[in-house]
Amino acid sequence: MSATSTINDEIAALREVPGRIVAAWAGNDADAFAAACTEDATMILPGGVFVSGREAIRDFFKAAYAGPYKGTRVTGEPISVKFIGADAAVLVTRGGVLAPGETEVAPERAIRATWVLARQDGTWLITAYQNTPIGAAA
Repeated sequence: MSATSTINDEIAALREVPGRIVAAWAGNDADAFAAACTEDATMILPGGVFVSGREAIRDFFKAAYAGPYKGTRVTGEPISVKFIGADAAVLVTRGGVLAPGETEVAPERAIRATWVLARQDGTWLITAYQNTPIGAAA
C-alpha cells in the first residue's frame, strides 16, 4: 500500500481487476485480457488447462474467442480480499461464463475463482488464476 492510499482505495483497486477481465471478454479482446496479467502469470482452468505466461494466455484466448467462447461473456463478483504483502493480494470471486442471451450463470458453469494479484508499476495484475466449478449447490 502506498503512503497516500487507504485500505479502502486498495480494496477498490483490487476489485477492479475482475472488471477488466469482464470487459476484455465482452470485447473478445485477448490482448486486453493478457494485459491484465503479469509476464509470468499462470492460469489453471477445469478440464486440465494450464497456461503459463502472458503470451500463452493471449494465444489461449485468441483461440477460445474464435471457438468455444465466441459470443459468451463472463461475470465475477469479489467475495473475499486478503492482502499478503504491500504489493500482493488474493481475491476470491464467484461467477462464470454467460452463454449468449443469458443474464445469470447456469449452475453447470458457476465457478469460484482465486486470483493472486501483484502490483507492478502501480497497477494490480493477475499473476496466478485458478477456478473451480461449484454447481447448483452454490
